[in-house]
Amino acid sequence: MLSPGLIIPDTQMKKEGTALVGERDILSNLTEEKGTSLFLGRYSMTEALAVLGKRNFFREAKKRGLWPLAFDLDSSGYPVQRFQIYLEEKKPENLIADLKIREGRLAPKDYLPPDSGFCKYHFLALEWFTLQNPRVEFSRKRPPLPGQLHPGLGFGKKVVDLFVYLARLTRKDGLLAFPAYFHNALLFSRYFRFLNPEKSAEVLAIEKAFPDIPFKHLAWIVYLNCLKQDNGSVYEWKAEELVYPLNKALKDYFDSRAYKNKLKQSLKKWHFTIDWDCYEKKLDDLIKETAKGKG
Repeated sequence: MLSPGLIIPDTQMKKEGTALVGERDILSNLTEEKGTSLFLGRYSMTEALAVLGKRNFFREAKKRGLWPLAFDLDSSGYPVQRFQIYLEEKKPENLIADLKIREGRLAPKDYLPPDSGFCKYHFLALEWFTLQNPRVEFSRKRPPLPGQLHPGLGFGKKVVDLFVYLARLTRKDGLLAFPAYFHNALLFSRYFRFLNPEKSAEVLAIEKAFPDIPFKHLAWIVYLNCLKQDNGSVYEWKAEELVYPLNKALKDYFDSRAYKNKLKQSLKKWHFTIDWDCYEKKLDDLIKETAKGKG
């Protein structure tokens, strides 16, 4: 049986996992809104869990043997709230889901039309999101992505649908996320769009440049700073806003000729190469460090 309640989270929890957000300076672009210690300032824990049930989260968890569940809700940093789901007990090693969420608006952006009105839109912003299976460990056949402690649960699309449902329920204009890792940008660009067409071109250019490189290898190449631009400089990943549009104006913006033309033009300026010597050395060092830590 579920036992919802308000509990102070474990402050020793490592901030590692499948993160959507990780840079506070970017998140400061959201203006804060007033609220209470209720989830999103309006829902009791019972109501929040009802949403999870309605969107089949519990059914999917049971399929994977992740039952019973325990919950934490921390509003001490409001308007940012932290919602965590654990297997059986509230222990770091039992963490299944770790969500940091807030409501807010966008600050003005240089690349947005000044009369777009985007800064008036209300977003549900995902500051941080980890979804993992604490019962499963990584192996040689299933290596981790940067930042992962355990493999994911494999129902990313269902979770996106859950957030979309929550955004509609709270009458938001869209979802907002900042992918802390390059590979998160690739994963979530299936459902979200970069607000900046030039950023979209940047990610697409990397993807197009290496169609035969496995996804996880490319993720580590970028993470280990072994991707080079044509001028010889190291490519460094910097997060920018990803949006899941829910109102017509936002959808029209992404479908507009201006957005598509800017993306197409920006693609031409990006050219990349992989420094394989860098990758092999850093990967070897990482493997040794990991083995040493386990020893």
